[in-house]
Amino acid sequence: MRAYSAEALRRPALQVGKAAAAWMAASAGLVAIAYLTSTSIIYSRGWAVLWLVLSPLGFILVRGFAAARVARWRRQGLLSTRVAVVGTGDLARAVARQLEDAPDQQCRLVGFFAETAEEDGHLVACKGDIETLLAAVAANQVDEVLVALPWTGGSSLDALLRKLNSVPVNVRICPDLALLKRPVRRLPPIAALPTFDLYERPLSGWNQVSKRAEDLVLTPLILLAASPVLLLIAALVKLDSPGPVLFRQRRFGFNNNEFTVYKFRTMHHRPQEDQVPQARKGDGRVTRIGAFLRRTSLDELPQLINVLRGEMSLVGPRPHAVAHNRLFARTIDDYLGRHRVKPGMTGWAQVNGLRGEIRSEEQLRLRVQHDLYYIDHWSLWLDIKILLLTLFVGFVHENAY
Repeated sequence: MRAYSAEALRRPALQVGKAAAAWMAASAGLVAIAYLTSTSIIYSRGWAVLWLVLSPLGFILVRGFAAARVARWRRQGLLSTRVAVVGTGDLARAVARQLEDAPDQQCRLVGFFAETAEEDGHLVACKGDIETLLAAVAANQVDEVLVALPWTGGSSLDALLRKLNSVPVNVRICPDLALLKRPVRRLPPIAALPTFDLYERPLSGWNQVSKRAEDLVLTPLILLAASPVLLLIAALVKLDSPGPVLFRQRRFGFNNNEFTVYKFRTMHHRPQEDQVPQARKGDGRVTRIGAFLRRTSLDELPQLINVLRGEMSLVGPRPHAVAHNRLFARTIDDYLGRHRVKPGMTGWAQVNGLRGEIRSEEQLRLRVQHDLYYIDHWSLWLDIKILLLTLFVGFVHENAY
């Protein structure tokens, strides 16, 4: 009934009506089940009546408290959508005025951002250039980006939009307010502004909660089931060659932030290098047990720690080493779009046979296409499908060495 939506919490009468309707439907369903299964005799009629009457009163009290808290937080600006405006001209100022006039403090202007650093230096009200904006998004200081620039910018506007395709927030472009008077896309408009939606945040609201709940529920179960295997592999790695059991490497994750990924060590121990060549067939750096672990992807199991820490997810685009990531970003325009979600231990590309060494630009392009498909079509059922496919096709592949 969408009784937990922000709109319902802002309107007490609406949320009470929704809660009452949902409760009546649930009660009718339970009564029908009790009747059809002949179990109604088990329950006391007095307690059943008290339950049916007092539960909705409890719902109303809880929602009344929640509505009061939400109203207080909204007055304090804590629940406002933080909007950054790219542009500094007349259109950007008109957008800012409309944001400030939004009802119920729905939006809060973070500031103006210029296209280039050179332009930024001549503008007093400007917060910085696009790199500054990207840093603000990475620091979780921005919820929405509105591009308010003349559409006659040509290639410079295209270059700007390519820079913004990796941010995990909604990116919208504002046409001239005199040309359009109503929204043209399915997303709710920002402060009644007519906007075109360019990049939509892949996971938000309950989808984000469901994704994290999936990781927190399944990961401990996998760790428990795989604990004997983990201990055996750790012992074999230690006995096979001198050095640590775990291999640590910096990689790019969600929102282009770096994190340390954990794997079982599969190569002879040597000082960490900035430029790490990808493993190739017959690579002399790979140990005997390491070759088996790489072929079966069992070296990836310690990344369950990264999942529990919230740096990775069970399913998502595979993270690459920092040096490789930068190289691939220069090769494929849409590559950084993979960072709009957390990286995963397995992914849509991997279960479709795209694993191991990347030998050509076409192979890289195919992986990026599969990763972006996953991001655009995410669902809990797609994650479950990928996890099940991983059990059958995701552990062994001819290119994994």
